[in-house]
Amino acid sequence: MSELTLLVLRIGFLILLWAFVFAIVYALRSDLFGQKVRRLPAQNGQSAASAPVVAASAAAPAAAASAAATAPIARTSAPAATADDDEPQAEPPARRLVITSGAKEGMELELGDDQLTIGRSADSGLVIRDDYTSTHHARLMLWSDQWMIQDLDSTNGTFLNGKRVSIPTPVPLNTPVSIGTTTFELRR
Repeated sequence: MSELTLLVLRIGFLILLWAFVFAIVYALRSDLFGQKVRRLPAQNGQSAASAPVVAASAAAPAAAASAAATAPIARTSAPAATADDDEPQAEPPARRLVITSGAKEGMELELGDDQLTIGRSADSGLVIRDDYTSTHHARLMLWSDQWMIQDLDSTNGTFLNGKRVSIPTPVPLNTPVSIGTTTFELRR
């Protein structure tokens, strides 16, 4: 082979090597830091910095409300318990998620009948942006009138009352659930 051919092959392999290095760096960056957040234009006198937080927190209730509106719910109120009834009445499930600590402390989210995905991803129902939350971290789902929390194989785990959740686990009312640096409770 001529020296020119060898030089061209060396340069080609070097370019290919750098292409692989950049692809790996890009994949790691997007996995660690997620997608870029789009800033929404300021509305009604809000500052541009607070607009994404308001939009993200308002998106989940709007999605839950639209899903609830499309799926009719046939629920009737149960008659009041009498002395003859030995069967205990089932309590209705929680309807609010209240964040008790973290960046969005004090925020309340109305829960519908659909599942709620929690994570850093913009398509999550509850977006939590911190270094300890995975892109798709956990799922909160209503199962037989009981809210269940399921960890979605997150790196740092989901904790219910201080204990790590590995399988779908019932979430009692007013029990702290920790995801990353955020803690929330389910309430009526």
